[in-house]
Amino acid sequence: MSDNNTYFNPADLKKFGNITEFQETMGKKFFDWYGEVFKEGALTQREKALIALAVAHTVQCPYCIDAYSSTCLEKGADEEMMMEAVHVAAAIKGGATLVNSVQMMNHVKKLSM
Repeated sequence: MSDNNTYFNPADLKKFGNITEFQETMGKKFFDWYGEVFKEGALTQREKALIALAVAHTVQCPYCIDAYSSTCLEKGADEEMMMEAVHVAAAIKGGATLVNSVQMMNHVKKLSM
């Protein structure tokens, strides 16, 4: 028996604009800011989409992964570029986890004295 009830429902991505329903003022401000962030600037829209895709993986947002996978393709990124961006994000997340081990090592050394 298949259970189609999950927390992640791909159809909900299309409802993102509805976040203004419960707080219109802040929702509109978010979308204004969000739109400005993704405009062409010092970074191209394709570069921004690749960054967004990488961040989506690190924050583990399936909606963002779906959205920015599509956006990356629309902006001219290919599969290799997209996977490389994900690997960069994974390396940074892994490194950030490991560098915090210095805190643990310092604490263990202090306790061992």
